[in-house]
Order: sequence, then C-alpha cells, then structure tokens
Amino acid sequence: MHRFALNLKSITMKTIYTFVISAFLLIPTLTNAQSKDIDVNVLVGMWKLDMTPQDTTDENFAMMKITKVENNTFKGEFYREGVKIKNAQLNTQLGIIYGALISGDGTGDYNTTFYYKDGKLHGSTHAIERRFLAVWIATKEN
Repeated sequence: MHRFALNLKSITMKTIYTFVISAFLLIPTLTNAQSKDIDVNVLVGMWKLDMTPQDTTDENFAMMKITKVENNTFKGEFYREGVKIKNAQLNTQLGIIYGALISGDGTGDYNTTFYYKDGKLHGSTHAIERRFLAVWIATKEN
C-alpha cells in the first residue's frame, strides 16, 4: 500500500508539472489574441484631434495621419506633419480597437493611447518631460 501511495504521488506531480508548463506556453498566445471580426483599417486616414474637448470655443487642434495598418501595428504621423509614429500597437481582444504609440517633437517623447468608438477616437497623450497629460477626441477628416 505504501508503494502505491508513492507512485500515485509521483503521477500527480508529473500531471501538475505538465499542466503548469503548458499554461506558461499558452500565455503569449492568449495575450496576443485579437478579434478577427474587427476591421482595423477604419483607422486609416487623417484625424483631427480636439486637444481641449471640454472647451468648444477654442481652436486647439492637432492631427494624426494613419497611413497603414498591418497585423497589430500601424504607421503614420502624430501631432503635426513630419512627426513620425513609433512603436505603434493595436489590440482588439475585447471587441474594441485600442491603440498606443510613441511620438516626439524634439521636446521629448509623447506616449499616446486611444480607443475607437462610434466613429471617433478617444485618447490621451502623456508628455513626461513637459509634465502634462492631454485628453482628446478625434474625428476623421476623410
């Protein structure tokens, strides 16, 4: 009976070990999961960013031009013409298009995130060196 208990314990440990290793191998697949039903190409085009959406009387606008969407990334310009988008990423695993990018205009890097809802982009831009966080809403120009 004692020998049977040791053998059962050995089988159980092997099963647990196999399960844990399998779970770790699946993590990259699960975290990169994207919804196949969402057309991320809706992002391609020129976007007008209202940098102070709470104030309808001002003219504080910027731009984002998305020229290409491929796999989980995109290319273009952010804030003004000539400022290239870097390290862009897309995520659709929750059924919503989320995007993130880095840009810079010579005064430091801008970390930007957004999501697409009802034909608009809702986002925020954080400039660490300039010590500000801007919240914005963008409408597509074309």
